[in-house]
Amino acid sequence: MNVELQVIGSALRAVAEEMGAVLIRSAFSANIKERRDCSTAIFDERGRMTAQAEHIPVHLGAMPDAVAAAMSLCLTPGQVCILNDPYTGGTHLPDVTLVSRTELGYAVSRAHHADVGGMEPASLPAFSHELYQEGLIIPPTLLTDEVMSLFVANARNPDERRGDLRAQIAAHRLAERRIAELCERRGRDTVAAAMDELYGYSERMVRAAIERLPDGTWSAEDVVEAVEGELAIRATVTVAGDEIVIDFAGTDPQHRGNLNCPLSVTKSACYFVVRCLTEPDLPASGGAFAPVTVAAPPGCLVNARSPAAVVAGNTETSSRIVDVVLAALGGRTPLMAQGQGTMNNVALGNDEFTYYETIGGGQGACPEADGPSGVHVAMSNTLITPVEALELSYPLRVERWHLREGSGGAGAHRGGNGVVRELRVLEDCRLSVLAERRGRAPRGAAGGGDGAPGRTLVNGEEQPAKTTQQLRAGDVVRIETPGGGGYGAAS
Repeated sequence: MNVELQVIGSALRAVAEEMGAVLIRSAFSANIKERRDCSTAIFDERGRMTAQAEHIPVHLGAMPDAVAAAMSLCLTPGQVCILNDPYTGGTHLPDVTLVSRTELGYAVSRAHHADVGGMEPASLPAFSHELYQEGLIIPPTLLTDEVMSLFVANARNPDERRGDLRAQIAAHRLAERRIAELCERRGRDTVAAAMDELYGYSERMVRAAIERLPDGTWSAEDVVEAVEGELAIRATVTVAGDEIVIDFAGTDPQHRGNLNCPLSVTKSACYFVVRCLTEPDLPASGGAFAPVTVAAPPGCLVNARSPAAVVAGNTETSSRIVDVVLAALGGRTPLMAQGQGTMNNVALGNDEFTYYETIGGGQGACPEADGPSGVHVAMSNTLITPVEALELSYPLRVERWHLREGSGGAGAHRGGNGVVRELRVLEDCRLSVLAERRGRAPRGAAGGGDGAPGRTLVNGEEQPAKTTQQLRAGDVVRIETPGGGGYGAAS
């Protein structure tokens, strides 16, 4: 890459990062301000991702579908499109996406709002059966004052929702100014040519890395824990030359619960795996996804049809897709042991407050190293809300917050430990937990031991992986997250 291309590429990535900084610093809710559950990116005139901030994998890989949907509105400078519909480029309803026109292409942000209405506070019900129960559905729509009023009127804590949405808008206005400044400084045609080359460069680098992989076809399967029973995900991965095809034929049909995935989320999980195994340090653009084809039968768990409920599919099923595709690409030699494979979603709220967090756990060991402990892995890339910020803002008290010693699997390289997070509620409220790896432990690899499965307890009583229930002031919720599997037999 020549010097000018490097400079322009760095400038575009800086715009995406600065968008994220503005959004995080301006947000009202802890979920965005403290946990940083948001993502930003820059797209070119053709709707191709050119640069992204290093934010949330499940957001970023699905963004191209959102931009394609927004482009149907023929946006002009100053206009902003809002959407959250999982079947027109969204992920799940709390993830609200904005798309705006810039001097040269589009700016995009996606932020997880702490509530968008629906049957339960925080919009993460464990027992939803259709999308309408999970919150307000917004197809690609111009964001006007009237639409904003409609959005906040359908959500709990309207002032917080309005503040978070305005923080997103501020990020877009910043991006519009920065792209205009870059075009004025470097020349519009030069910047356009650089965007095109950045896309092509990423594609060439990933194709070259895929060519270094052995050709072949491998399959793997695993399950997610539904409210009733288990649901199978099956993937066949074919590497041929400089392309990868990932086919989910044989995966169970979509179900009546909310573990279903729209295809955009499934693609996002697959893109994440391929990037990890090919060029993980490559400045990401949409070109890195071009060599990857994802196929799934319509109406199956990972290509659900509207109005199937999807709120846990975005977090839990996407995590299992990563496990399955990694296992398949491992072929005869496992790449690593399984990590916690869940985001451990915890949502608490009533008419006065809504709070949401995901909790990290143990990652699997690999042939060269132990697995890290207490981290958000795979499709999540968030932080945890600091104790001080949590207790200052919400009627909650953190009773315990420490590593879950001994939860990582044994082996030549040990799996990472999970964590223990214990919250006492100080007001009557509703609790929803969407988690995985309660019934089945993260598996070790190459003779390594399994990690400990996760546990959810309310006042000391064991709970299922998915639950929604009423809490009284003084009740204690304890989450013990899974440990990662170990790699290799211990000597």
